[in-house]
Amino acid sequence: MTATTATRGPSARPPSRLLALTEPSRALGELAAFVALRPLLSFLPRGDGHGVLVLPGFLASDSSTGPMRRLLSQLGYDAVGWKLGRNLRVDNGRVQAMMGCVEELHGRTGGKVSIVGWSLGGVFARELAKLAPDRVRQVITLGSPISDDRNHSNARHLFELLNGREPEPLKHGKFRKLAEAPPVPTTSILTKADGVVHWRGSVQRPGRNPQTENIEVFASHVGLGVNPAVMLAIADRLAQPEGRWTPFEPRGLAGLAFPKARLH
Repeated sequence: MTATTATRGPSARPPSRLLALTEPSRALGELAAFVALRPLLSFLPRGDGHGVLVLPGFLASDSSTGPMRRLLSQLGYDAVGWKLGRNLRVDNGRVQAMMGCVEELHGRTGGKVSIVGWSLGGVFARELAKLAPDRVRQVITLGSPISDDRNHSNARHLFELLNGREPEPLKHGKFRKLAEAPPVPTTSILTKADGVVHWRGSVQRPGRNPQTENIEVFASHVGLGVNPAVMLAIADRLAQPEGRWTPFEPRGLAGLAFPKARLH
């Protein structure tokens, strides 16, 4: 699912078939929880009105991110989709179009924008922040394959069928160091129950950017965009004043929604 050439290794493998097969049913449960808790979610930390660009996952469109964007809009953000149809192809034209989304939102709001990317959308979010760090406030990814190895994803073969083993941006020097975080605050939200992208492929490793973190949640891959705990984490991250980033630390009963185990 990533836009880099696969590097085979014994530690890189996709999630189990059981996790993949149970994705739809688990995601429906998360959607039901989102609907039931929607009134309470409106009391999450409010925003300062800055722009938030939300990018869909592989094969998905803006309709998949609609519930999240409507919640973020209610919380006070200028939350928008990419308006580029279904996320299928990775080519130079698509990268330029996404940069256009960042430029338009930046120009309209008059400030840096945050980018939230789901799965492959998160890979794009990180790369856009590398291309335009002066216009991006922070990046939040949801179950994104950021390990430089497509073998972590169950969608690898379909991705390569549609895009080839070396998509066009790779041939022009882009998307070659996915594991390297962009030079802005970057949060990777992941789940060990992910049935599409193995959770190890979503873990950010310590690097040159100290403003990076991993947040583990109890979720499916398909349900990440409506999971209430994910919404809590996103709202918390987006509400931080610009230039005053601190690691995520759930308080009170909210801590029960986030596993405590270390990710390695």
